[in-house]
Amino acid sequence: MLIAFSVAPSGAPRDGAENPDASVHGAVAAAVQVVRDSGLPNRTSSMFTEVEGEWDEVMDVVKRATEAVMPFGSRVSLVLKADIRPGHSGEIDGKIERLEAAIEDAAQR
Repeated sequence: MLIAFSVAPSGAPRDGAENPDASVHGAVAAAVQVVRDSGLPNRTSSMFTEVEGEWDEVMDVVKRATEAVMPFGSRVSLVLKADIRPGHSGEIDGKIERLEAAIEDAAQR
């Protein structure tokens, strides 16, 4: 299973701390650290974090990453997309490799 997710806080931080620039980088860093500590294959871009693994382990990581963001706001937004393809692994890199090969093939025609 390959998932892409984005988690972000909104509202005032639970501890009442000020956030004058409305940045969420601290919250995102907390979530990404959970993902990296999981040991599962992962990749983070400017908008999403991708994680690959079995259903229960991936969903556990998403839950813990979401919980890590909770102190940064009074509510949390989670966006999740999943590619569920039983019997396949290594797709976090495999999908990109196939895409790049297709682009190269098209360019050579």
